[in-house]
Amino acid sequence: MAAPIGPSAGIIAAAAAERTVVAGDGTCITLRRLNALDKLRLFKAAGPILSQNEPWLGLALLACSVVAIDDVPVPTPTTEAQIEAMVGRLGDAGIAAVAAALAPVAPVPAHEVAANAGN
Repeated sequence: MAAPIGPSAGIIAAAAAERTVVAGDGTCITLRRLNALDKLRLFKAAGPILSQNEPWLGLALLACSVVAIDDVPVPTPTTEAQIEAMVGRLGDAGIAAVAAALAPVAPVPAHEVAANAGN
């Protein structure tokens, strides 16, 4: 029997979990949330100027979260050109799907959970 997973381990496992979304154009995209090391490597690939460009960095974070497209694994981009190529490959529909999948979910207030418990 497996040992129970504590709260911290559960959160870490959920963050590292891969999930698959379907973009508006029908592309199947598998992604995972980036960890601290992944982000550090992204900053290195972007360089000092682009690391401070929030719109560019936001798209790069989404692109670097992709691990497979249509069930074909894709390598993590490690250069500015590779990041831009991934953004181009995903297109508007793919970027939107990844952004929606990675968007933080607002927690439900405790009073709403208690009010809905009887339903």
